[in-house]
Amino acid sequence: MEDLLEVRHLRTQFATAAGIVRAVDDVSWDVRPGETVALVGESGCGKSVSALSIMGLVSAPAGRIVEGQIVFKGRDLLTLPENAMRQLRGMEIAMVFQEPMTSLNPVLTIGRQLTEPCEIHLGMTPDQSRARAIELLGLVGISDAERRLRQYPHQFSGGMRQRLMVAMALSCDPALILADEPTTALDVTIQAQILELMKDLSRRLGVAMVLITHNLGIVARYADRVNVMYAGKIIERGTAREIYSNARHPYTLGLLRSVPRLDEPKRMKLAPIQGQPPDLTRLPPGCAFAPRCAYCVERCSVEVPPLEVVDGAHLSACWVARDLSERVAASSPVTA
Repeated sequence: MEDLLEVRHLRTQFATAAGIVRAVDDVSWDVRPGETVALVGESGCGKSVSALSIMGLVSAPAGRIVEGQIVFKGRDLLTLPENAMRQLRGMEIAMVFQEPMTSLNPVLTIGRQLTEPCEIHLGMTPDQSRARAIELLGLVGISDAERRLRQYPHQFSGGMRQRLMVAMALSCDPALILADEPTTALDVTIQAQILELMKDLSRRLGVAMVLITHNLGIVARYADRVNVMYAGKIIERGTAREIYSNARHPYTLGLLRSVPRLDEPKRMKLAPIQGQPPDLTRLPPGCAFAPRCAYCVERCSVEVPPLEVVDGAHLSACWVARDLSERVAASSPVTA
């Protein structure tokens, strides 16, 4: 199956007073039609900047894409003029931003914000776009659509605003949706509702989705494939099943160990990752994760490990990836 989106050797940097921040550093990944691909990692690892790079929304002049290709449906988006990108945003690639209250215009009604993209991109009349807006609200589970269209964002709850963002993303039937932390600041039950809604719509409408998150529970349930990012690079890639059952990078293993699990003994302690993510203006030599890694060897401090195949479609950027499971088994579990 031909890839819908292919990111090739992308480098996005920001010029700051402290130096050049290598937010995305030689990253490659792809999305197939209809699948859900996750970008996972701690804050500051480059997940959101990757999505903004695809949309052409990296803040200039400080931020710029210095290298790479972003190929969508056979076109390199980095070569398109701004007016072509403006037509593509919302029409073919849509984005659900992290905080809906800062993405919605507080002085425009919900109806106007839903109908505008339909009129601009699809050429609908006001009556047609209003009918489409009512259909979209019903699609995402918002009742009494006629009344809701006259309301403003502040009259919606957090969960309803996020549903509205999903409706706006779907308004022009895009082929790809970029969902940047779509459940941030929502309580657990609402998170589940939003994610189930997005996954159901993705399956029914055939929309591919890039799910950007730090929540590994979300990844396990909703993603088909996973890209784990650290310090601007992808350090592990595989199916969700492979990543969870046999993590091949110490960072991924650390993320999994720091999440409470119902299938672990009650007395088992969580094992947090020690230390802090590196300063992206002054990355250490060798592997960026080496200063925090419990399985570090001498080579890790001097050579940057490439992202290589360790088993089938499972890739890892780690010098000890092939014998990581043996090293983990040799270490004794921590109990209370």
